[in-house]
Amino acid sequence: MCRLLCVRKDKEFEMEEHLAAFTAIARDSREYQGHGWGCAWLEGGRWRLYRNIAPLWEDRWRPSGSTTLLLAHARSAFRDEGIRVENNMPFFDGERVFIFNGELHGVRIKEHGRIGAEKVFNFVKRFDHGDFRLALERGIDAIRKRSRLVRAMNMIVADSSARVHVATNFREDPEYFQMHTAEVNGAHVVCSEPYPQSRGRGRSIAGPAAEATPSWTPVGNGTVAAIHSD
Repeated sequence: MCRLLCVRKDKEFEMEEHLAAFTAIARDSREYQGHGWGCAWLEGGRWRLYRNIAPLWEDRWRPSGSTTLLLAHARSAFRDEGIRVENNMPFFDGERVFIFNGELHGVRIKEHGRIGAEKVFNFVKRFDHGDFRLALERGIDAIRKRSRLVRAMNMIVADSSARVHVATNFREDPEYFQMHTAEVNGAHVVCSEPYPQSRGRGRSIAGPAAEATPSWTPVGNGTVAAIHSD
C-alpha cells in the first residue's frame, strides 16, 4: 500500500531534504510504490499541488524552495487498478488536502469519489461540525463498523491554516502499516517509515547540512491526533 509523509514547522524549512528521504523510502519499499505520486505545500498561505503518474524516483521535477507544511504521497494502487493521475493524492477539496493508505474490504458506505480513498475522505467530512479530530474519530468508527475487514486505514489531513490531523489504524503487519514520527531539523515529521540513513556517520539522507540522526517513535495504533510543531 501507499507511503505517506507530512512535515510541519512554525518556521519555513527546505522541502528538498524531506522529499529526497521520501523518494528513497518509496523506491526501496517492499511494495511497489510506482503508480504515481503527488505532494502539496503551503506557499503564501495557499495550497500548491503537484501530481504525476510517473514513479517518484523517476520524476525529475520537485517543488523547490521552502514552506511551513508539506504533504507527499507515493501510490501503490490496489490490484494495479485505476492508474490515472487524477487518482493520485493528495486530494484537495478547496480547503483541505488529504493523503491515505490502507486496505479495506466489503465497505458498506454510500459516498462519491473516484477511488476508495477519496470516498473515505468525503465520508469523514460528513461528521465535521467544527472539530475535525472528532470528525475523524466518528468517521473512522463508522467505516470500521460498516466494513467486513479493515486491514489498515491511515490518513493525514491538513488545511491552509496549517492545522494537521493524523489518524492511524491497522489490524496486521505493523512493520509495514505503522506510522512513525520524529523531529528532523526542528520540523515535526510523520512518515510511513523512518528516513533512511546515509553512509555518513550520524547524518541523515539529507546530507552534510542535516542534524544528527533523529530518533523515530512509532505512532500508536488507533491514534487520532493533531500535529503541533515543537
